[in-house]
Amino acid sequence: MDLENQVKKLLEEEVNPKLAEHFGGAELVQIKEDTVYIKMLGACGGCPSVQTTIEEVIEDIILKELPQIKRVCLYQGVSDEMIDFAKRILAGER
Repeated sequence: MDLENQVKKLLEEEVNPKLAEHFGGAELVQIKEDTVYIKMLGACGGCPSVQTTIEEVIEDIILKELPQIKRVCLYQGVSDEMIDFAKRILAGER
């Protein structure tokens, strides 16, 4: 199994069940070198404790299982869906 699918499996099977207890989740955005970038979903997306959750829950699980990964970071970019939505608004569509 390639690294991307290993990370997705860990998120699905180990991380997201824990985050679901707080009405949230995590999704893989990309892997660059030894860093995993994730997007937080649901209630976790706007939680003020998101960094603690990443460090104490997500990073702990991923680094323990995949030693080639050295960091887990919150993705700070804008989603494709949000860009498409903004384009529709600017074009006068709703």
